[in-house]
Amino acid sequence: MEDYIVRATAADNQVRAFAATTRQLVETARMHHGTSPVAAAALGRLLSAGAMMGSMMKNDTDMLTLQIKSGGPIGGITVTADSHANVKGYVGNPDVMLPPKNGKLDVGGAVGPGLLLVIKDMGLKEPYSGQTILVSSEIAEDLTYYFANSEQVPSSVGLGVLMEKDNTVRCAGGFIIQMMPFAGEDTVCRLEENLKKVPSVTAMLDKGYTPEQLLEVLFEGLGLEITDTMPARFYCNCSKERVEQAVVSIGRKEIQEMIQDGEDIEVKCHFCNTAYRYTVEELKEILKRSK
Repeated sequence: MEDYIVRATAADNQVRAFAATTRQLVETARMHHGTSPVAAAALGRLLSAGAMMGSMMKNDTDMLTLQIKSGGPIGGITVTADSHANVKGYVGNPDVMLPPKNGKLDVGGAVGPGLLLVIKDMGLKEPYSGQTILVSSEIAEDLTYYFANSEQVPSSVGLGVLMEKDNTVRCAGGFIIQMMPFAGEDTVCRLEENLKKVPSVTAMLDKGYTPEQLLEVLFEGLGLEITDTMPARFYCNCSKERVEQAVVSIGRKEIQEMIQDGEDIEVKCHFCNTAYRYTVEELKEILKRSK
């Protein structure tokens, strides 16, 4: 199944919802970064959320950044997404290993205490920036808390990544449900009852549930209406030319020292781990252009 996001409303537009299946993009990220199972799960959850939250934005040039700054052994997570659900990201320590907790990957232990930052660049003078503490470090609960406290939108977020024994991604995805300001008490109560009946996101995805079927369960009796679907993918727009800007930013003195060392250098993109090699001659050209 290709990765995609479903957007929907329910209860006469009192609720809006997003659901996604993201196995391929999470597996692509795992392959790029060589992540351990717990790092793949943590990054995969934030990538899935980023794809859905990116699809909430309206303009082609809008950009979303989700950043977890935390004290756990994973060393933080950064994800960016655009309004077309193109998403990319990385973790500080892709090799982190922890024993399971209650039979599951210990994402909360890997992430540790810290902050969640949400930055939306919508072409205005200043990007919108919101910040909340991590309440569980399991990511879905932290985003639920963020929406309620930073954006004043009562929400429910579910995210999951299930790994195979060979460390490939078995399934991944999630949902985001948001109440509109005029949502009635009956709608809220019915939705809360439905949420109680839902097992974990990964359990449903592993049974073969599509995003549409996931929403059908969540909105049973609430008149679900699918509005549209859109593809989601792991995509990095880095190039040798763009990475050159990072080389320039280290300063002329440092570039000159590299040239004097007489060795080629290799620079890796944080987001996709692609390596770009610059020869001594190329460094000399970069030095000339940076004047």
